Amino acid sequence: MAIAKAERLMNLALCLLGTRRPLSKRELRGSIEAYLEAGSDDAFNRMFERDKDDLRELGLVIETVENLDGDTGYLARRDSNRLPPITLDAEEAAALGLAAKVWQQARLAGAASGALQKLRAAGMPEAEDAYEVHSALEPRIPVHEAAFEPLMLACRDRRPVTFDYRKANAARPEQRQVEPWTLECWRGHWYLAGWDRGRGAERVFRLSRIDGKVRSRAGAFTAEVPDVVTVRENVESWAGETATRTALIRLRTGSGYPLRARAISVRELGDGWEELEIPYGHGLDAWLVEFGPDVVVREPADLRADVVDRLRAVAKD
Repeated sequence: MAIAKAERLMNLALCLLGTRRPLSKRELRGSIEAYLEAGSDDAFNRMFERDKDDLRELGLVIETVENLDGDTGYLARRDSNRLPPITLDAEEAAALGLAAKVWQQARLAGAASGALQKLRAAGMPEAEDAYEVHSALEPRIPVHEAAFEPLMLACRDRRPVTFDYRKANAARPEQRQVEPWTLECWRGHWYLAGWDRGRGAERVFRLSRIDGKVRSRAGAFTAEVPDVVTVRENVESWAGETATRTALIRLRTGSGYPLRARAISVRELGDGWEELEIPYGHGLDAWLVEFGPDVVVREPADLRADVVDRLRAVAKD
C-alpha cells in the first residue's frame, strides 16, 4: 500500500513538473493510472486532494491557476522547485558521513550510503581524512530486530499495525493493535511508542519482545499524536530513565559496570560483593534481569518481587 501511494505521488509530481501550462484535474486523471482506477469522481477528487497536500508538505511548490474560462489548473514550475547549490565545509561533510555509517548494521545501510553518494555527486566534499582520523569513534546503532523496518515505515506513513507482544513477565505473547508514533533507541535497545487501541492508552514496546511479523492495517489514527519531545520523554520514563526514588542492590565485584556508572553510592560487603544505591524508575526491573546472578535486589520489596517474577517467566520459557 505504501509503495502504491509513493508511485502515485511520484507520477503526479512528474506530471506537474513536466508541463509548461496548468493541467486540469481531468487531464491529470487521464494521465495517471491510479486515478483512472478510482471508482468514482468523488473517490478521485479525495485522492487527488490528499496527494496534492502530501506533495506540498514534502516541499513541492504547486501553483493553482484559473484560466479565462474559469477552469482550475495545476503546475509545479521547475524554477520554483529547484534546490539551491549544496555548500558544505569539510566538518559538515564529515558529520554527514558519520551519520550514514551509523546505519551500517541495519537494512537502512543501502539508503544511507546512496544518499551520501548523491550528495557527493552534487558537490559535497569527500572529507576522507576527517573520518579516518576518528575511525575508532565511529557511531553504530545495532538494529537486529525484524520488526524495526516495518514499524519505521508505519510510523512514517501513519499506518496502524498489529503484532504479537510478549511481556517480560508473561509466558505467552498476546496480540496488540497499535497506532505507532516513533521509534527510540535507549541503552542499545529499540522501543516503539504509540497508542494501544486495546487498552485505550499510550504504551511503549521493546522491539526484541515482538514475536512474528508486524502487519499493517488500513484506516486513520484515532488518537492525537503528541510532539516528538513528549514521546521521547515518555519512552525514557517507561524504559527506566526517569527515576522517582532509589533502590539498594548487591552487585558482584567486577561486573555490572553500567549499573556502577549510575550508582549514587557504593559500599564494600566482602566475599566478592558490593552494595550499590541506584536511581529507581519504571523499567529498572527489566534492566536488572539482564545481569542475571550478578545482581541481587535488597530493597524496595516491590522491585525485588518484579525481578523475581521476570526471572521465573524466563525460567518457564
